[in-house]
Amino acid sequence: MLTFPAPAKLNLFLHVTGRRQDGYHLLQTVFRFLDFSDQVSFSLRTDGIIKLQNPISGVPEDKDLCVRAAKLLKQKTGTAQGADIYLQKQIPMGGGLGGGSSDAATTLLALNQLWELNLNREQLLELGLQLGADVPVFIFGQNAFAEGIGEKLAAIELPPAWYLVLVPPVQVSTAEIFASKELTRSTIPIKIPPFSVWQGHNDLELVVCRTYPEVARCLDWLKRLENTTIAAMSGSGACVFAEFATEFAAQTAFAQIPDDMKGFVAKGLDCHPMHKSVK
Repeated sequence: MLTFPAPAKLNLFLHVTGRRQDGYHLLQTVFRFLDFSDQVSFSLRTDGIIKLQNPISGVPEDKDLCVRAAKLLKQKTGTAQGADIYLQKQIPMGGGLGGGSSDAATTLLALNQLWELNLNREQLLELGLQLGADVPVFIFGQNAFAEGIGEKLAAIELPPAWYLVLVPPVQVSTAEIFASKELTRSTIPIKIPPFSVWQGHNDLELVVCRTYPEVARCLDWLKRLENTTIAAMSGSGACVFAEFATEFAAQTAFAQIPDDMKGFVAKGLDCHPMHKSVK
């Protein structure tokens, strides 16, 4: 059995710049990978069966993104091979850290390698987009400025940083937040380059904080900290984060969190750990 990482991501900002006729929202965001991961393990099968050996409670197996990714890859390539999949979750669900999307991307990257399919990155990106708007960035494999619905990606260099991430005790419905009448959908697009991630904001923050007081409380606490360059919500929440220049500063802040708050400290990565596994 071989094990592969599925890292979390942060949205350092998230602007909603419009809405397409099909209902999808147009976005601008910066994705940053974190050294905080789920782990996805695979044992190859010769009978062609795809089986998740430890299903997540409340998630039907046919809806699980790892299973869907494996079946899509199998359908696309016509391979006769199968796999047993073991998923070890660490990234909180419904937290805006991209856990399910990252699991799906790692499944595509790993099985492309293990099944010796030799699909290139462009082909895997196309498959990833069929699974969800956040899946492609994990296949793209570099910190990125994203536009469109999140699929138009441009690599971006970010300075070294550490993050204190707080995990409120709620799961936020992305669909609910994007459907809100209170959501601003008219932020003026920025151009790359030049821009600064520290001048951005998250257009979903206000709606989420009004709907989920636990998120608002965690974010308010982070915004009172010193030595932070960003304090914001990731994606559609619920997780919120503060950025620090050093691990010491992030750990010092982490040591101060109230007893009824939970979180973790993680290093910002320059690229996905599996970036070099595909051309």
